[in-house]
Amino acid sequence: MSDDEIKMVVAVVRPDKLGDVKQALAEAGAPSLTVTNVSGRGSQPAKTGQWRGEEYVVDLHQKVKIECVVSEIPAQDVVDAIADAAQTGEPGDGKIFVLPVEDAVQVRTGDSGPGAV
Repeated sequence: MSDDEIKMVVAVVRPDKLGDVKQALAEAGAPSLTVTNVSGRGSQPAKTGQWRGEEYVVDLHQKVKIECVVSEIPAQDVVDAIADAAQTGEPGDGKIFVLPVEDAVQVRTGDSGPGAV
């Protein structure tokens, strides 16, 4: 990876795997991350339930979205760390996306580019 390249790794994983992913990212040298609670659907099957005698379908499952921006360590190392930590082998383990970042600016110092990450 070149010195001026910034990548954002976005992962959507099961909430119960968040602790494992955080630890794996710290061990990979990428401790900075942003976590958001999200819901979505993919290959994981819908669940049916009953409430007050009425049947309902839950097809949006609770997940966590993890965003990690890197410049000094390879994005592939971050992807591998997340994939290894989040995998259960069952449908609904999640997805990982790698996106190019045009620029970054650190609010406190005003630094921009890879130095801001």
